[in-house]
Amino acid sequence: MPLEVSLLILAVCVALVLRPWRMLVGGDLVSPLMGALVVLPWIWAVPRLQTMPLPLQLSGACAVTLMLGWPMAILVLTTVAVLSGLIASAEPHVLVSQLFWHGAVPATLALGMGAAIRRWAGNQVFVYILGRAFAGTIACTFAAQALAQWAGYELANIGPGITMVGHWLLAWGDGFMTGLLAAIFVAYRPQWLATWSDALYLKKRE
Repeated sequence: MPLEVSLLILAVCVALVLRPWRMLVGGDLVSPLMGALVVLPWIWAVPRLQTMPLPLQLSGACAVTLMLGWPMAILVLTTVAVLSGLIASAEPHVLVSQLFWHGAVPATLALGMGAAIRRWAGNQVFVYILGRAFAGTIACTFAAQALAQWAGYELANIGPGITMVGHWLLAWGDGFMTGLLAAIFVAYRPQWLATWSDALYLKKRE
């Protein structure tokens, strides 16, 4: 818990130093920002709103990172965790763990994954959608939950094998969601993707 808090504070401080709100000038990213703040708190609150045999959740962190970039994603996901606590009350340590393992860790892994994919697979549209948005989200989301389980965050009365299978299946759900959003936005609203550039991926001059 102290390590999670320290790393979260570090991530938020780095995000604040980078001043990502400057990207909101012009209004292009306001719509995805508001969409994330409206939808994600309910998704994060779902495990506490109803009793489920396997209380797992979608993350959405990789999608937010693609749309808003890592610095803004950290700030938005922090707000999402707070709002989810208002929707369905939880102890502070629960919200901290949720923010860390479902938000900050997959978002940070997605940042590294994006850089690696661009370095080794090139700058093509299908690589961005299928590689970074779809497969990258699956890998980053599942890796974050596997690390959480390795760190000792296991579900009560649920075997680690079943839990890992649940994490794997939900990672695919996150991947499909993020890949679908990326494909739609690339086609119709590329300005809603902070990580997209026509000049880079379509070889167009801006």
